[in-house]
Amino acid sequence: MNRTFGSLVILSAVGLVTGCQSSSSETEHGPGRTIAFYISVDSSVPGVTIETNKVIAGKTPLTLKVFGDVTGGFHNFGSPEFVVRALSSSTNEFTQSKSFRTGKNSAPGDRIPGFIFFDMSRPTSGISIDSVPER
Repeated sequence: MNRTFGSLVILSAVGLVTGCQSSSSETEHGPGRTIAFYISVDSSVPGVTIETNKVIAGKTPLTLKVFGDVTGGFHNFGSPEFVVRALSSSTNEFTQSKSFRTGKNSAPGDRIPGFIFFDMSRPTSGISIDSVPER
């Protein structure tokens, strides 16, 4: 009886500890203990091609899904930076890019913005706004 009570106490403690590590049921988990964040991307000219880390993601306006650290920073999946580029579609526009540092070890990455806007008529890079967009 005493042994059964001890086992019950241990099982209850394990259940209590694992039950405390819960997250929202809507949170999408990714590789390496990351979670999904959404970035709205738009440009001054509709239909601009957007590229992330040299891979075409689509045309503006669009929403990017990025897996980041639970603190809201970019996760290092083997690259020291995450690059979002808006490719010019005519000679009157400028190719734009926005680079973010990714986290490594104890150094956190840049915060994942909620919105990135590219002004294709300016030779400077795009702006980002730190907010949480709706899906």
